[in-house]
Amino acid sequence: MTDAYASDSEIQSASLPVDALRRTLNEVLFGQGELIELVLCGVISRGHVLLEGLPGLGKTELVKGLSKALGLTTRRVQFTPDLLPGDITGNPVLQEVDGRREFVFQPGPVFTNLLLADEINRASPKTQSALLEAMQERRVTVLGQTHALPDPFFVLATQNPIELEGTYPLPEAQVDRFLFKLEVLRNSPETLAKIVTQRELGVEPQVASVVTREAFVHIQATARRIFLPEIVADYIARIVDATHPGQSQAAQGVRFGASPRAALSLAAASKARALMHGRPNASFEDVQALALPVLNHRVLLDYTARMDGKTSAGVVRAILAEVPVQKLATPRTLKEAA
Repeated sequence: MTDAYASDSEIQSASLPVDALRRTLNEVLFGQGELIELVLCGVISRGHVLLEGLPGLGKTELVKGLSKALGLTTRRVQFTPDLLPGDITGNPVLQEVDGRREFVFQPGPVFTNLLLADEINRASPKTQSALLEAMQERRVTVLGQTHALPDPFFVLATQNPIELEGTYPLPEAQVDRFLFKLEVLRNSPETLAKIVTQRELGVEPQVASVVTREAFVHIQATARRIFLPEIVADYIARIVDATHPGQSQAAQGVRFGASPRAALSLAAASKARALMHGRPNASFEDVQALALPVLNHRVLLDYTARMDGKTSAGVVRAILAEVPVQKLATPRTLKEAA
């Protein structure tokens, strides 16, 4: 139905607080405008975001600044090798209720709007997997009882490059649940000079709440009602299909391509980006701008391709160059081809 799509006035009213969020976060993390844009796009499209980078680049400060600017409840979990699954999801505790003893579930830190999973790849795979159900189903099951998580709920996780000591690579099934995997790059000398003059070691920047929880939920709902043209949806489908072995020239050396969840993620992120730019429909430009952060961690290369120096990011870029924006018409007869 046409009236189900977001109107121009709704888009305008939703994009204004997004601009305020963008300005606020740019004062928290200097010189990372593109990263901030993608993080906002991720949370507006109800996705989880994985930030990878060396320690000290401001990953944690960005997440904390986002939680303060949104006015949401937030919890932080510092992942360590001795962390247990129950330390995240919660544990049943034996208590006396109405004269008898029984186990009562005590919610863990995952019961929040925004969960900061700091250095997620320093915990064991068993603990990492404790977030799988929460990230996909937005609920937690303990001792056969299912507990719903607050709405909105999203995970912003940070991880160190896997080459560092004491890290455990995230399982592919869990990485696939992150909408974006973003690399946090080092700062330029100009940005470093600004940080040195305007920041002090151990002092967090003051961040004011610029968007209420209700307003943010409305922004998310509006983003879901952005129109996705059929021709753009077809473009997304062809890009995701081209990530699989044998489906494109660029996919040579790919062991596993992107899943249908990747196509849904790219569509949702494209609609959120259109809203952030005040447009009523998603476009080819949105898809091209977001294909790399959506697909980069979902395209797995075989051993030979990695030895040859290929990267998942390089494959995605090659696919974007190879797949035409509009599907070429196939002639039905030799006469039409001539």
